[in-house]
Amino acid sequence: MRVLITGGAGFIGSHIVDACITAGHEPFVVDDLSSGSPKNIPADVPLFPVDIFDRDRLQQAFTEARPDVVVHQAAQMSVSRSVREPAFDARVNVLGLLNVFDQAVRVKSHRIVFASSGGVLYGDVFSPAPEDTPSNPISPYGISKWVGEKYLQFYAREYGVTGVALRYANVYGPRQNPHGEAGVVAIFCQKMLAGEAARINGDGRYDRDYVFGPDVARANLLALTADVPDGFIALNIGTGIKTDVIQLENSVRAEVEVLRKSKVPSPENGPARAGDLRSSIVDASLAKTVLGWTPTVSLQEGVKRTARWFAQQG
Repeated sequence: MRVLITGGAGFIGSHIVDACITAGHEPFVVDDLSSGSPKNIPADVPLFPVDIFDRDRLQQAFTEARPDVVVHQAAQMSVSRSVREPAFDARVNVLGLLNVFDQAVRVKSHRIVFASSGGVLYGDVFSPAPEDTPSNPISPYGISKWVGEKYLQFYAREYGVTGVALRYANVYGPRQNPHGEAGVVAIFCQKMLAGEAARINGDGRYDRDYVFGPDVARANLLALTADVPDGFIALNIGTGIKTDVIQLENSVRAEVEVLRKSKVPSPENGPARAGDLRSSIVDASLAKTVLGWTPTVSLQEGVKRTARWFAQQG
């Protein structure tokens, strides 16, 4: 099967490329390389360095790839940037998304798998939230993900394309970009490996559901062929286990100190970030039923693998 992955040179997208290759599919990548890197994907995978907002160049990429399935990962992914620049967030996460959906319909792709976000869609939740939890996004990023799902439902009804929205919890792992505001595990790893103190924003008592990147890629792979009898389904992808930032910092610190064979400075405290939820945890029971998916990598093991990967990057 021919699979086009937008954002495929990025963190999650490149793991999806790997999963597709292992499963015998033929991946194609669209990525503007603003945060992704060609180094993340095999050299023989076709890469189109295209901004999804550029309709003409995106059309050329889809015409060449002619994908059976589109996996839409490309996104503006910073909650705090979405608060500062809601128009930019909408440009990428709504208008760019519509360009991708339009091209998928034009070349007769039969399925779109969309990277949504359970981490922001439900608002503050203090126990694992199932998919029927009322949507209550409080940031422009969360709003744009909610809008993306609604558009995917529309395209499923109007054009007959099958839509699968995967509502990710907080994804982390090797290849995550530490040069931004999203991806706290990557940021902590880079800081600590350099012998610098991590920064904890606010009081650090922000609960999150951390799910390992390759586990998320496996969910996307299963979503390529899963039975979706009603034409659209939304599925949570997470662990249902909450960890606050202070606990996370301690876990990363323990792994990095083993790798460095020396102590790491105590964390610094910074101001709370705009748009941050106090608690976000998802219930992925439906993904187990529909996809046969469950997370396989614990946070302890995932942090160990992630810290080792960052250490190997020098």
